[in-house]
Amino acid sequence: MGDQQAVQQHAVQSPTVQQQAAQPDQLIQLVQEFLAEHAPDQMPRLEFLRARFDAGLAWVNFPVGLGGLGAPRSLQQVVDAEFAAAGAPTNQPERIGIGLGMAAPTILRCGTDQQRQRYLRPLWTGEEVWCQLFSEPGAGSDLAALGTRAVKDGDDWLVTGQKVWTSMAHEAKWALLVARTDPDLPKHQGISYFIADMTDPGVEVRPLRQLTGETEFNEVFLTDVRIPPDRLIGAVGDGWRVAQTTLMHERVAIGGGALPREGGAIGLVTRPWRERPEIRTPGMHDAVLRAWVAAEAVRLTGERIRQQLAAGQPGPEGSAAKFGYARLNQEVSGLALELLGEEGLRYDDYSMRRPDRVDFFNRSPGFAYLRAKGNSIEGGTSEILRNIIAERVLGLPTEPRVDKDVAWKDLPR
Repeated sequence: MGDQQAVQQHAVQSPTVQQQAAQPDQLIQLVQEFLAEHAPDQMPRLEFLRARFDAGLAWVNFPVGLGGLGAPRSLQQVVDAEFAAAGAPTNQPERIGIGLGMAAPTILRCGTDQQRQRYLRPLWTGEEVWCQLFSEPGAGSDLAALGTRAVKDGDDWLVTGQKVWTSMAHEAKWALLVARTDPDLPKHQGISYFIADMTDPGVEVRPLRQLTGETEFNEVFLTDVRIPPDRLIGAVGDGWRVAQTTLMHERVAIGGGALPREGGAIGLVTRPWRERPEIRTPGMHDAVLRAWVAAEAVRLTGERIRQQLAAGQPGPEGSAAKFGYARLNQEVSGLALELLGEEGLRYDDYSMRRPDRVDFFNRSPGFAYLRAKGNSIEGGTSEILRNIIAERVLGLPTEPRVDKDVAWKDLPR
């Protein structure tokens, strides 16, 4: 840790670093200077990633000393392109997406200085995988109705309850956890936000076999899991506000990811359409064209969301991007099966296995068709997202709520 602190201290004392990073050409020069001193083919992968983080070239928009240079977020792609051209190893974002897309921005915005120093570096390098303990079998789409309890025991908290649909819980070291700390308050007010150690006594992870045959997500049982006070994010009872930060970033991460043209689900259709003239028919031509236009609309909307994110925190517009992403994936994956006919029904492997990453579209069309069914549930159901879009984006009247001022313990369940 001493070397890391020395690098961070040097960066903080260098007033020109942040100014240099604001310009693409100067940022490229910083990357080239780093690569000259850290040849990626001559260093262990993890050592290289740690050095890149310490140099502020991990996520350049983060503050100096926390993996960044305080540069515009839009310049991240400049840095990534330079490292890719040099053959540098990645941090395998497909494996640590929950940490990168949800845990990191939440800790940065709502965590303490100690939490930022402790968790962000191993999160970015992939040394520590994260998961998200939010959903519960008894709460459904109403996250604020959660019943997992956190009770004070001296300075610590003891957490008991059940979470469900937890992607990558079987790989994770840490979890973002929301639990009820005061049942006498209305449901949104009695929630607190914690960091839970998935290797602690009392944490049990059970696989949930999905429609695809795989078990990328799980149910998690918590029995008197002890959480020290330094793993509370935000104030006691402020968990709903912190959770909104996570959820907004989650929806941007799911629906606003950077894709090249014809990347993602639409590639399942356009690739065989171009490569195999024998499957083209006049009727399918119209369907493929409409799907291509819809995919472009979703892709460009994601680009606009990322530009808004570069200027500040994500807003409710991310819900629209995630909603469009889910609907598009389901429609396009179905079209791919229709286009391929019997061939599309082939399934490469239905054996139960626990993958070390979530992979949507680098598999067979049959897998993509089945997996896409979950897109309208994970990261906020499409029904809930419709409400958010209506109320927070379009400004329509909110739905009547009879439970707003009722203590959680008095709500019917």
